[in-house]
Amino acid sequence: MNVLKNLFKEGAGTRDVITLFHKPSVPSSVRAVTLLKQANGTAQSTATEDQASSHDTHSKAQRTDFDLDITEAAPTSDQFQNILEYIGKHNASKLIQGARDEADAIKKLKEDGNSFQRPVLVDWNNGRAVAGDDHSEILKLLRTLPKETSSA
Repeated sequence: MNVLKNLFKEGAGTRDVITLFHKPSVPSSVRAVTLLKQANGTAQSTATEDQASSHDTHSKAQRTDFDLDITEAAPTSDQFQNILEYIGKHNASKLIQGARDEADAIKKLKEDGNSFQRPVLVDWNNGRAVAGDDHSEILKLLRTLPKETSSA
């Protein structure tokens, strides 16, 4: 019976949902998408030495699978509140251009969804976020996701 459970992933833990708030016209956002797609592909297969990208990078980035959700929409007010908690309310200006504090950030987001600075990567399951395209911070977030476990 365990073979069937593994085959159909019954009893296995759920995969983490990682959301990237993306804006195609922003070069740092495009770089973040590329990095995430590479990391997601690496999680699903092992790199070979003759592939165009560095084998070392693939090996270091390996981790369990995750579901990548890329959206161009601004976050809802509830999502924004969560993101603020994840990165620290004192970092509101990293999320909303010109925001002085949390209240100002919320006000500006409601007035204009385009004031939300992209890219922002959010790990909803583990309550973490990365604002910007800092590759080391993005990879750190991905590598520290809990491994998928099964309850056999």
